[in-house]
Amino acid sequence: MTSLLLVEDNADNARALQRLLARRGFTVSVAASGTEAVRLATETLPHLILMDIGLPDFDGLEATRRIKTDPACADIPVIALTAHAMLEDQKAALGVGCVDFAPKPVNLADLLARIRAWIPEETMEKGLGT
Repeated sequence: MTSLLLVEDNADNARALQRLLARRGFTVSVAASGTEAVRLATETLPHLILMDIGLPDFDGLEATRRIKTDPACADIPVIALTAHAMLEDQKAALGVGCVDFAPKPVNLADLLARIRAWIPEETMEKGLGT
């Protein structure tokens, strides 16, 4: 099964997005902080990480930086999620190793298209994410 790590500090948003993604066949782990994101990424090695930028302990950019320094996690695609859709924010996210950028509030169809674009087709199970 295709696994995702959702990093989101707002419990209601995390629960809703986790439920929506699970209904589309993804296994979704949730982290609510940068520290937890780094730990879960290295423990679970998800196929893709959805990273909120605004986190309580250190931001999603720093979490991405730390995750990408682990050789086992270096190739995991990270999609940045943020309400700050300024060009500078996008450049900062791409600069630390994020492969894509999705604005919040999340448009599910757009997010699913981004996820499909970054997970190798052979990893996706038939009918997943439809």
